[in-house]
Amino acid sequence: MRLVSPLLKRVVYPCLAGAGYFRRVTRPGLAVITYHGVFPPGYKPIDPGFDGSLITAETFRQQLRLLKTKYTVISPDEMLSWCRNGGELPARATLLTCDDGFLNNLTEMLPILQDEGLQCLFFVTGASISDHPTMLWYEELLLLFLRARAGHFKISASGIEVGGVLGEREQRRALWWNAVKRLSQVDAESREGLLHEAHLYFGMERPLDYFLATYPGTRRHFSLLMREELQQLVAAGMTIGAHTLTHPILAQQSPELAWTEIVESRARLESLIGKPIWAFAYPFGDESSVSPGVIAMVKQACFEAAFLNTGGGLGADLPLLAIPRVHVNAGMSLAEFEAHVSGFHESLRRRVRDSDDERRYSMSYTSDASVPSAKPNL
Repeated sequence: MRLVSPLLKRVVYPCLAGAGYFRRVTRPGLAVITYHGVFPPGYKPIDPGFDGSLITAETFRQQLRLLKTKYTVISPDEMLSWCRNGGELPARATLLTCDDGFLNNLTEMLPILQDEGLQCLFFVTGASISDHPTMLWYEELLLLFLRARAGHFKISASGIEVGGVLGEREQRRALWWNAVKRLSQVDAESREGLLHEAHLYFGMERPLDYFLATYPGTRRHFSLLMREELQQLVAAGMTIGAHTLTHPILAQQSPELAWTEIVESRARLESLIGKPIWAFAYPFGDESSVSPGVIAMVKQACFEAAFLNTGGGLGADLPLLAIPRVHVNAGMSLAEFEAHVSGFHESLRRRVRDSDDERRYSMSYTSDASVPSAKPNL
């Protein structure tokens, strides 16, 4: 699938969209779409990986208008009613969600949503109960690794150690992701202690302080909502869901740490906004970050719906505690967006995967059949 992806994105999807194919294909169910935010005007690009989940205001508006024209956008309240009572969803139903709780959700996304008369389910972390600007810890670590001097490093604090050789950008990304997995295994205090030691080791100020001093759009770009800002989002009629306290990889955590991340995020958000939190979004949300044990904890915590970050589109299975979503990113054209929402992309991906599995099985069977068995005939 990766080999043909550029062809799909640049040729196949635009041709199918232009011919109206996606709107003629009717699949049942619900397409849940997840955003992460909208760039402020005149944003300063930092890194493709760091910026890749945000889109421009123009792209966001175009996507919403396409959904309003060709699909039925349901509200979070309608989604909750369906989770509780079941029944028929509207034809070509879609739901808007947004993860992480960046300030631009309020400053950039909300005005466009209001202009288009739509509602969104915003998943925020425990950082949004704070009264001072913060950023996601793993994004802070990425910016630190990208800016740090080249060469070998080893940093330790509170019994945690990360290290390696900082060289080319992709090498830095690999080291960063290994560190994210390692730091997800410990509590937030230990994680913060290692981040503090890392800044001392490299002799660098915190990324949020650095960019606040050099880039006027910093807060709207990647700083998180604070307490009053989250309350403004609620007052505007938007729905809030829980996204853990600190956004770790839950599958990397002990049951005790994961449980605290799940239930405490809900409790603190409910205390702040004065409304029940019924929905949960798994941090990172891919297969490697969401284990059966994590899903079981979300069920035990009595969430009525929980959302992954992959596999979405019309026609997808909809288990209430593992609902797939279409992940919108900066490089997604309008035609590619519709291919995902319509379910065409995921259907094609499954066919390619099943074909690959069948081919591997066939090759394995042929190979095994050519080797005499060491077992006695029974």
